[in-house]
Amino acid sequence: MKNSFYLFAVLLALAISGCKSKSGSRIDEKTTPNIIYILADDLGYGDLACYGQEKFATPHLDQLASEGIRFTRHYSGCTVCAPSRSVLLTGLHTGHTPIRGNQEVQPEGQEALPASAITLAERLKEAGYLTGAFGKWGLGYPGSEGDPVNQGFDHFFGYNCQRYAHRYYPEYLWENTEKVYLEGNDWSSTKTYAPDLIQQRTIDFIREHRDTSFFAYVPIVIPHAELIVPDDDIYQFYLGRFSETPFVGRPGADYGPDMNISMYCSQANPHATFAAMVHRIDQYVGEIVQVVEELGLTSNTIIIFTSDNGPHQEGGADPRFFNSSGGLRGLKRDLYEGGLRVPMIVSWPGSIDKGLVSDHISAFWDVLPTLADLTGFECGETDGISFLPELLGEEQKEHRNLYWEFHEMGGRQAILCDEWKAVRLNVGKDPDGPLELYNLESDPFEEKNVAEAHPGLVDSFARMMEEERAPSLKFNFGMETLSGE
Repeated sequence: MKNSFYLFAVLLALAISGCKSKSGSRIDEKTTPNIIYILADDLGYGDLACYGQEKFATPHLDQLASEGIRFTRHYSGCTVCAPSRSVLLTGLHTGHTPIRGNQEVQPEGQEALPASAITLAERLKEAGYLTGAFGKWGLGYPGSEGDPVNQGFDHFFGYNCQRYAHRYYPEYLWENTEKVYLEGNDWSSTKTYAPDLIQQRTIDFIREHRDTSFFAYVPIVIPHAELIVPDDDIYQFYLGRFSETPFVGRPGADYGPDMNISMYCSQANPHATFAAMVHRIDQYVGEIVQVVEELGLTSNTIIIFTSDNGPHQEGGADPRFFNSSGGLRGLKRDLYEGGLRVPMIVSWPGSIDKGLVSDHISAFWDVLPTLADLTGFECGETDGISFLPELLGEEQKEHRNLYWEFHEMGGRQAILCDEWKAVRLNVGKDPDGPLELYNLESDPFEEKNVAEAHPGLVDSFARMMEEERAPSLKFNFGMETLSGE
């Protein structure tokens, strides 16, 4: 423990800072590189070969890492979908961001980002970027203030609703404000695989806007359950390679006239299917890199790849079989490392050196100030710190702490400071309840709760949790929301 920790923790106060001017000496003036931000859905820290996956290969993502920088201490915005994405787009952690939970809106959509929220897309659009989003949204039902076309995106194609995104053969997707019906799909038939169509629209966007500065936000819907892929060469490659226990969905889970959209279909080969889904992500990334190279945009395009939270175990998914958390404790919905720590790879040939590995501690709320630092836009108030200096091999500022809250399963909080991590459970019933305390330096797998041995630290962390949280009218602990996301 650092000698100054006690004094530092006691004096720590709530701080939301504005972005500063660009500090990177390798980039002396405002630049306008193309930005491609790829966000996998429920991909665990250990689900890529370059992060230790041993049961299947991810060659394109491994190549991307070899040509840029791989982060080993990057953290998602939250441990479930909507709040994690709200954090990413607003630059505010879950103690401040408007959407802090998966609050459903019927018949289609989730609680909307308010018009007052200024998103990353809006900032980039003001800076002259053409903006597009392709995949899963989950931050506002169609036509709401939170609709992607009302939050800074010039073009949107994909699922507006997280619940509908449980299904990979949907009847329709959204293109801006219009429904696009998918050939052969009627909630009973499975002809057009939506992720493949979304991938093609992503490629089309890059090609169409090759002559301008563009921001492509690509929130891929896989490998989130349901577990299903086309019966193609990728799937056939994995059949028979693993032991299998078939997953049988509940009544209404399977495609047919009585299908319940929010459920997950049955799957006879869940292990093979999961591996094929991650393989498909890897293929998508390879295709994106290839088109960037074909268009001569490589040196002027920064590509970021990560995941929205830790691995899931719904729909027949088996994160323990694949070691999807990379040995870390916890899964999706946990505030332990396995639920929050995610892979992040950043590639920008000619600007970022090849084959770097960074243990810099960063989080989703750092992305907005990083891109502000890169492009010169004013990002306003943020909880984040630009990690552009880390990308460029320059002196990097560090976080004083990272904070998370989670509004399901009774409510949970976590805070990370130096080598220490504190977690509080059942916040809805006991807001001042006991903290668990872990030293990640000596106990990276959070196996030994040492709270009783460090009462001063526990008190300091409890104060920090209180200081980091601004009250929310719609998201206060104890609420129960959809647990399928």
